[in-house]
Amino acid sequence: MSETKPASVTILDKEYLIACTDEERDLLNDAASLLNERMQEVKTSGKIIGSERIAVLAALNIAHEMLAYKKENEDYTSGVDGVVRRLQDKIDGALVKGSQIGI
Repeated sequence: MSETKPASVTILDKEYLIACTDEERDLLNDAASLLNERMQEVKTSGKIIGSERIAVLAALNIAHEMLAYKKENEDYTSGVDGVVRRLQDKIDGALVKGSQIGI
């Protein structure tokens, strides 16, 4: 298991030290970059004032996108499962017919 070390990330011009392993560092940097980008978007819209409110709104937007993606992925997976099941039923039926006629 890797040792955790502090990694520096900057979000809205503030530096944060986050403990993570070397394996997690790239993903942490990507996450911090995404959060910083979204917070900058909220901030430049001018409608929200205060870092805490900007962070909450950015987090809600990211959570909404993640849940929408998750639902879309579940719907897709469910559809693929249905197709695979129907194909398996057809294969099973063909094998049964084949064995009945002596193939």
